[in-house]
Amino acid sequence: MPEVEADQLKLALQKMHGGLATFVQSVPVIETFEGKPAWEGVVHVFALAGHRKATRAYAWSSPIEGSTKRRFFAVLHTERINSPVEAVRAAMPERLR
Repeated sequence: MPEVEADQLKLALQKMHGGLATFVQSVPVIETFEGKPAWEGVVHVFALAGHRKATRAYAWSSPIEGSTKRRFFAVLHTERINSPVEAVRAAMPERLR
């Protein structure tokens, strides 16, 4: 299943968290757990204006198993969540155990 466009992620991010998102870059992420691939995909980084807590956010989607639909993820940049990899770890801990 192909990745979604940055514009779709931008809209999902703005709907979930508010503010005005501007695309910055795409970052490929391969996250492993105990030496095995746990998640692989592309995380889009956005600058976020007009949000009261964050100036940056991370967004991506993953296929829903057994479906043709995708699940959208949007994670705000914080002191602890400060990279695409940390955003994936924070949003999908069940896949990384």
